[in-house]
Amino acid sequence: MYLLEREFLKEALKEDIGRGDLFARISKSKAIKAYILAKSDGIFAGERYIIAAKEEFGIEVTLQKKDGERFSKGEKLVFLKGDAKTLLSLERTLLNTILHASSIATLTNKFVQKIKPYNVILLDTRKTRPKLRILEKYAVRCGGGVNHRMGLDDCLMIKDTHLGAIENLKTFIKDVRSKIPFTSKIEIECESFAIAKEAMEAGADIIMCDNMSPQEIKEVVNYRNKNYPYILLEASGNVTLENIEEIAKTGVDAISTGSTIHQSTWIDLSMKVEGNEL
Repeated sequence: MYLLEREFLKEALKEDIGRGDLFARISKSKAIKAYILAKSDGIFAGERYIIAAKEEFGIEVTLQKKDGERFSKGEKLVFLKGDAKTLLSLERTLLNTILHASSIATLTNKFVQKIKPYNVILLDTRKTRPKLRILEKYAVRCGGGVNHRMGLDDCLMIKDTHLGAIENLKTFIKDVRSKIPFTSKIEIECESFAIAKEAMEAGADIIMCDNMSPQEIKEVVNYRNKNYPYILLEASGNVTLENIEEIAKTGVDAISTGSTIHQSTWIDLSMKVEGNEL
């Protein structure tokens, strides 16, 4: 169970331990109890990785929060029990993982709450840190967001760079339909109403309104509603907490942003050994 999470933790721990934890080398085995303390407010993410740590390293864990639940400064989020050598070697790896995931979940939730009244879905992007995509996209889900494509293999997205290499979009889409999996969708990135109109007529499943003004997005929405109601519309580009509500009011189905990941600021968590507040 949780094989990917276990492999991730082993690699992360390997990076931290190097040639060996010096404390573990000179200390004796001793059972200790510890807990992870919230030193700021946030949305919890990391449940899968904590359970994976339990399975991989034989420690005992008791979760006080589940993924997606809100926590407040001063709350104890996880109780841990195990050999001191193991727990203290794992301390930074566990904290970094939960910190990173919870920070993304916390910012994601702020975006989600902004657009919730408009029934618009918040999507992430592929702007993830190398080797951290699974963790970061998992964190987005914990914050209430929805994953966009996980990689280049699960949706054919035609970006502006691709369009420059395509002579006839309608012919291209007709041809690739027989070459990509039946369940794969075709999404086209459009920077203007004219391109969006052409992409809809060519047979796209999803239109991305990229860096369009709210007024131009509304024009695309109205045209879609009248002519191709089955096509999904996504808005993207320079999305912020300040402007996302205005974008949501245009009538698009989803808004995508990488900000939930690359603009997240780490919250504050720490691990404490019971009976030792140093």
